[in-house]
Amino acid sequence: DAFAPGRAVACDYVEKKLGGTTAKFACALDKDDVVKVKYGADNGEVFGSVLSSRLFWALGFGVDAYYPVRVTCRGCSQDPWKSPAPASGEAVFESAVIERKLPGKTMESKPDEGWKWSELELVDETRGGAPLAQRDALKLLAALVQHMDNKAVQQRLICLPGGKDKEDPGRCERPFLLVHDLGVTFGSAGFFSFHLNRVAAANFKNWAAESVWKDKAGCVANVPSTHQGTLSNPHISEAGRSFLADLLGRLSDGQLRDLFGVARVDKRSRHPGTSEPPASVDEWVQAFKSKRDEIASRHCSD
Repeated sequence: DAFAPGRAVACDYVEKKLGGTTAKFACALDKDDVVKVKYGADNGEVFGSVLSSRLFWALGFGVDAYYPVRVTCRGCSQDPWKSPAPASGEAVFESAVIERKLPGKTMESKPDEGWKWSELELVDETRGGAPLAQRDALKLLAALVQHMDNKAVQQRLICLPGGKDKEDPGRCERPFLLVHDLGVTFGSAGFFSFHLNRVAAANFKNWAAESVWKDKAGCVANVPSTHQGTLSNPHISEAGRSFLADLLGRLSDGQLRDLFGVARVDKRSRHPGTSEPPASVDEWVQAFKSKRDEIASRHCSD
């Protein structure tokens, strides 16, 4: 169900209400396959979602996948987020991404419940849960990409395929936590900044200037509080720092260039909202490596 980068995809508009604040619409590839499409050259989530989802995926953290494509929508208006009624003809979206959810059944007691980052402390390693090193590495990775919109609804608890207990249908033997919406990333956090996805996400100038750490010493990760956010300047253990540093160190320069290249960062202003030209792929790679060095060179006392 994947899509090659830049692939031309045709689909039929589906009139369906979608939540959030970023431009998106539902579209049917066929009668059994309706996907969510985010679109717009000025929509930072089109770039940020590809960057962060592929980075998390490459490092081994569960995440929904986002594929950068060119979409031709039959029955779409030119701006279906603002004009959701079906239209005649076709609309073409040169800057678009298609979302594919990580396979599994969402577990929740109410719609869009999600999980708070503080609930990672409830994960019990003795009962098969992820160890502290992996949980803290996830928090530190959120700081690296500046995951600003970290309210509970952006995270999902799912039951992985094959995890349903045959004798007790209400029980899951393979529960899994993942961050499912990473669109407003690779910018800089601020109290209301995640509402401004046009300028806050994939903002090279702001992201390059941010430190991974809150202070020059110590191991408090730099994730400022945001409205409705559930992750705020978390303390990172040495085990978590070391675990993430090792994972990041395995990424080659070629892989990093592929990461930023496939996200089409060279099509977005280095300072969205201004007329500044795009930062090059190599500039993004160098900024990433600088942040990776920040993590590798720090030592945390547990």
